[in-house]
Amino acid sequence: MRKLKIYIDTSVISHLFADDTPDKMADTNRLWRDLAKDGYEIFISPTVTEELEECREPKRSQIYQRLGEITFQLLEKTNEVNQLAHEYINHGVLKEKSFDDCMHIAFAVVYNCDVIISWNFKHLVNFKTINKVKIVNAINQYREISIITPTMLLEEGD
Repeated sequence: MRKLKIYIDTSVISHLFADDTPDKMADTNRLWRDLAKDGYEIFISPTVTEELEECREPKRSQIYQRLGEITFQLLEKTNEVNQLAHEYINHGVLKEKSFDDCMHIAFAVVYNCDVIISWNFKHLVNFKTINKVKIVNAINQYREISIITPTMLLEEGD
């Protein structure tokens, strides 16, 4: 059986240490334990690593230590990814100031991930974004992608 291909955005990784949102932190840590079992193909992008570099110490070091617990592939930035992210902006999926969020989606789509895992309700895990991404992907002949929270993946596996 083929493993589910998961793209993890920065919000998930940062919630491993989100004491201010204990429920999300608990679900993220449960997900992390599942991911460490190697039942998924896991992907992150240079956009994720660039955003993680902005974290202050000691959180940055703690995050990289936790990343070492899972097997993931670091995706390569390509012209195709960049062009698709611009398509999302051009079609009003998000505004230009949210270009990095479009990059997360584009990386996942271009690399044929099945799902994006995110806690970013404002820009990613919401009805408007999900539907607009579906339309832009169809126009550009890409397949659909699911955008869900860590909790939703956990519930699927329970």
